[in-house]
This record gives sequence, C-alpha cells and structure tokens, in this order.
Amino acid sequence: MSVWKRNAVVLAIVLFVGVAVYLNWSYNNQLTGESSQEGGDGKVLGQTTLVNGVDEQQDGEEVDGQVEESSESGYFASARLNRQQARDSALELLQEAAADEKADQKVVDEANASIQTMAAYTLSEAEVENLVTAKGYGDCVCFIDEESVSLVVSATQQGLSETDIAKIVEIVREETGLKADQIKIIEAQP
Repeated sequence: MSVWKRNAVVLAIVLFVGVAVYLNWSYNNQLTGESSQEGGDGKVLGQTTLVNGVDEQQDGEEVDGQVEESSESGYFASARLNRQQARDSALELLQEAAADEKADQKVVDEANASIQTMAAYTLSEAEVENLVTAKGYGDCVCFIDEESVSLVVSATQQGLSETDIAKIVEIVREETGLKADQIKIIEAQP
C-alpha cells in the first residue's frame, strides 16, 4: 500500500508540474494571440525566418517627453511572474516529495532530479534574457523546456531583421544546446 501512495505522490507532482507548464504556455499564447486578433502586427519568428512579415510602427504614449511602453513592459513583468509562480508551485510539491521520510528512495531521487532540472532551466532562462538584453535588444522573456525554447523579445523600431534573429538564435543555442529549429522567437507587440 505504501508503494502505491509513493507512486501516487510522484504522479500527482508530475501532473501538477505539467498543468503549471501548460497554464503558463496557454497564458503566454493567449497574450500574444490577443495582440494579433486586435489588428496588431505581432510577429512570430522561428527557425530563423520571419513568419508574419507585416512591418508597422506603433508609438507608445508620450508622458513628460518620454515614450511609455507600459503594455509591453507589463507583459514581460506578467510573464515572468506567471512563470515564477508556476515554478514555485511545482518546486514546493517536489520539495515535499523529496523531504517525505516515508518516500521510497526512487521517488526522492526523481523529485531531486526534477528540482535540479528546474533550477537549470531557471538559470538558463535568466542567462538568455540577460545576454539578449546586453546585445542591445529591449526586454525579453525566455521559456525553456526539455525540447524547445520560446523567447519573446520586445519590438524594435525597425522590427527584428534576419541578422537580429540569427544573433538571438545563436545566444539561445549556446546557452541551451538546442538546435535552431527548436527555438521560437516571438517579437512582442508594443
């Protein structure tokens, strides 16, 4: 009976992690989908090619001589917060499973491996975000999983060129070891 309980705990943890990742992905797609449905020029970039080639410039609202991009920066802050909340929930469940004195060693090892993987993804995401920003691109938010990377980059005045895309893909490839066709670059709508 105790083996069944341990397996049920591991299954529940995996299920919660999966649900958290799905909700985060779903929320991210909902936000980028809303901008394109509202007539925006959201650009989805992947495999180093521009998928939607509409180039339009939208200016932010001017306040005291400065252009304010509150909706865009609000998106990035919201996306990071949602990503962190999903990870915190999953991490809490994994830590509980790993700390359970009655848990089988295999369950503890799996929980610890999942915690380490989650920590590695978190570090890689932060490194990618910092390197992309350091290259002169605006804000960005990165989502890494086992088989792919999605990176949302703030829109530039001229839009992301093929050279920009190549630079960003190279940064992601170096940090994650994934192939270019596993990397999705999305230009955020201002």
